[in-house]
Amino acid sequence: MTTATGETAAPAPPEPLDRRHTNLVFTTIVLGMMLAALDQTIVSTALPTIVADLGGGGHMAWVVTAYLLAETVSTVLVGKFGDLFGRKVVFQISAVVFVGGSVLAGAADSMLVLIVARAVQGVGGGGLMVTAMALIADVIPLRQRGKYQGALGAVFGVTTVVGPTLGGLFTDHASWRWCFYVNVPVAAVMIVMAARTVPVVRAPVRPVIDYAGIVLVALGSSGLVLGLEWGGTEYPWGSPVIIGLFVAAVLLLTAFVLVELRAAEPMLPMHLFRNPVFTVCSTLSFIVGFAMLGALTYLPTYLQFVDGVSATMSGVRTLPMIVGLLGTSMLSGVVVSRTGRYRYFPVSGCGVMALGLYLMSTMGPDTGVWLVSLYMFVLGLGIGLAMQVLTIAVQNTVPYHELGSATSGVTFFRTLGSSFGTAIFGTLYSGELQPNLRAALAESPQVPPEAAENPQALRELPDAQAAPVVDAYADTINFVFQWVAPVAAAGFVIAWFLKEVPLRDSARAGAADMGEGFSAPDSPDADRQLERAVAGVMRRAKGPVTGQLIDESGSPLDPAGAWTLGQIHWRAKLRGRALLSEVAKAHRMPPEVLRPAFARTAAAGYARLAGDELALTARGQEEIDRLSAAWRTWLDHQLEDWDLSDPAHRARLDRALDRIAAKLLEEAEEHAAELLERTAVQAVP
Repeated sequence: MTTATGETAAPAPPEPLDRRHTNLVFTTIVLGMMLAALDQTIVSTALPTIVADLGGGGHMAWVVTAYLLAETVSTVLVGKFGDLFGRKVVFQISAVVFVGGSVLAGAADSMLVLIVARAVQGVGGGGLMVTAMALIADVIPLRQRGKYQGALGAVFGVTTVVGPTLGGLFTDHASWRWCFYVNVPVAAVMIVMAARTVPVVRAPVRPVIDYAGIVLVALGSSGLVLGLEWGGTEYPWGSPVIIGLFVAAVLLLTAFVLVELRAAEPMLPMHLFRNPVFTVCSTLSFIVGFAMLGALTYLPTYLQFVDGVSATMSGVRTLPMIVGLLGTSMLSGVVVSRTGRYRYFPVSGCGVMALGLYLMSTMGPDTGVWLVSLYMFVLGLGIGLAMQVLTIAVQNTVPYHELGSATSGVTFFRTLGSSFGTAIFGTLYSGELQPNLRAALAESPQVPPEAAENPQALRELPDAQAAPVVDAYADTINFVFQWVAPVAAAGFVIAWFLKEVPLRDSARAGAADMGEGFSAPDSPDADRQLERAVAGVMRRAKGPVTGQLIDESGSPLDPAGAWTLGQIHWRAKLRGRALLSEVAKAHRMPPEVLRPAFARTAAAGYARLAGDELALTARGQEEIDRLSAAWRTWLDHQLEDWDLSDPAHRARLDRALDRIAAKLLEEAEEHAAELLERTAVQAVP
């Protein structure tokens, strides 16, 4: 973490957690991520029933959009608050806010109260997600972090897409209110576990928070969404209210750009848009979020009103889309990891996505179940192909010091696209449904108006009476997909402008990770992103790096000797002293097990061992310097294209590598032999 002046503190890292404690912390983090991701989509199958109970069908999209917008802003702000006040306390506060919003949503007696409650939920949910990703960096050993982060990203993605099915189960077998109440007991367990298991880790410096940028982008985005949501339904498109909202949104977003150009640490650095890969990937990420959340929100409504299925079955019937999405996400990741080629995945993905949306615009009451499932499967295939590589492509082309900003920027646009997609789907849906329903009720006057808004009541009517209403819903959803398909088609055209750059090893490692594709909100901290890159490279390295680095450095040391020197050097540097008992305690071994290794190093003239105290000799320091140079050379080769022409960037990289080395030093291994033979030099750059 940098200060306002650009200085970076390098505090001594905390002692590592044992495996049991690490797994408990990870379980706590997973619960938080799961709750926050689930509430993005769990209400989609419940929306028709919610509208039947509370009314306000024209505001249906806001039940989803309010959550997404609040989450988008929260993820930016809470990451900084975690550095300021400590991630543990921010994680717990986010959980409490999320629970409060869940209780309020479950008890809502009007659509307005529900929308406000969903916004509160979004604030807490965004905090849970971004803090969960940051906690992984705090408590998980660097060598193991890749698999934990991948698992957490997969939880985010899978939970997001199975939300509709769970929402349907609650709606049919309990009440739609349990879509929200279910969060309370899970969050209560999570809060207790966090209090007992999550260690206190706090940044030693105050972060610079771009309050002005955050407020301006939140207000500008909300103004645009409100204008799109109200236009043509609450107010005519040419009314002063709608025009005023659009003008205000443009002014606010323009001010946001001007503020970001001058901010010390902008939430979204404008110069990133000079990178054509970032610009194209952000645009495509917006389109993918637009299509995925929009479709997931309104497909259950179509299935319940047109096909006459229950809320549960409407969630189950969306599974073909989910299967296609997960399948191509994993497949494309593996292919990109092995071949290094990624450009044609977003190209083909957007093309297939446009085809899927077009096919879905042809659905009607007479379309068979298998054909509807095929259309949804095609849409899922397209989304999965397009979404997997966008974050990887950006991380592959930006310099080190912009890794965090670029990663969080792509995620920001996808979440923003989800908000806009849901809002625009809702505008098209509401604007078309009202006249269609009026015509249907005129054709079938014996149908009560309230039955036309309740899928359960509609299913109980005779087919002849319900047919005009069913056709009205089918025509409405078809109209929505007809207008959205060109957005995906535009993505197909834009994707051809994506420049393909040979993948770094760190990007190849991330490409094979499904969690990267789902782009769960992550920290914008460049140092943390560098640690992720290093972890990925080390995980992909074939065989131990230790021997290779010793050979390249020309050092006469063996891996065990290199490891002992590193323990002495970094403990003395970071903790002020090096004691054999502390080394043994950190690695959960008796001092007697490690003493012979340090004694051999001392006998060779590289160190001094006096009782419990350890110190390097001048000869030992020379070997440390030699190994450090080899480590830096190896890392620079693996993490290519860092922009090191700026001395400030080089100095920051050096400080970041020092912290990474310290973390590697502190990580314990299962067995002493494995520690000495496999990770010696990796622990002592």
